[in-house]
Amino acid sequence: MVRCLIVDDEEPARELIKLHLSGLEDFGVVASLGNALDAFVFLQKNPVDLVFLDIQMPKVSGLELARSLQSSPKIILTTAYREYAADAFEMEIFDYLVKPITQERFMKAMAKFMHYWNGKAEIKETNIDNDNPYMFFKVGREQVKILLKDIIYIEGLADYIKVHTMDKSYIASEKLGYMEQTLPSNSFVRIHKSFIIALDKITSFNTDQVMLNDKPLPLGRLFKVVFFKIIQAKTKG
Repeated sequence: MVRCLIVDDEEPARELIKLHLSGLEDFGVVASLGNALDAFVFLQKNPVDLVFLDIQMPKVSGLELARSLQSSPKIILTTAYREYAADAFEMEIFDYLVKPITQERFMKAMAKFMHYWNGKAEIKETNIDNDNPYMFFKVGREQVKILLKDIIYIEGLADYIKVHTMDKSYIASEKLGYMEQTLPSNSFVRIHKSFIIALDKITSFNTDQVMLNDKPLPLGRLFKVVFFKIIQAKTKG
């Protein structure tokens, strides 16, 4: 069951999302809330897989809520304003629905989410070798098995990623945000909107970049605090 949270300051909008979801067997609404502050508190205490989030709300906007979450569920923005699409792309928001939301557009978003959800389940099932953990990546028409220990870094390319390994690179059909949530956090860290790196492949770093063997990668401003905390924890450990 996909646990859904609806956040919108307009009750009719929340009810419409509920109506759209009512015909889907695999989706359940765990809460329907009227503001971002209540949603933030709810998310600290309850597991949620998918959030339908309005942007324009009193006090705290939907985008502010999304940015505040350290480890967030997938977010589908529901808004009457098209001008936030660029911000949503930067934040790797899962989908962007413009009000009034039609049943056809809603179902397209759900089909996209189920593709992601089913792929996530497959990875969990196949990554069972504790000595040599791996993942399958869709490369062209094939599913390619890649050992996690062989990955140096992963580069985001819009709707694709480029997985750089010790031997070669693969372009796979996946998004970087999904990889950030799926890869083990004790082995991989995101250092930039376009890069996730393997911690054991770091040879040096400074406040602006991280060196992986002979490859320098930029250290993004928004990712520095988390990166340095992880490095500090690793050093103490």
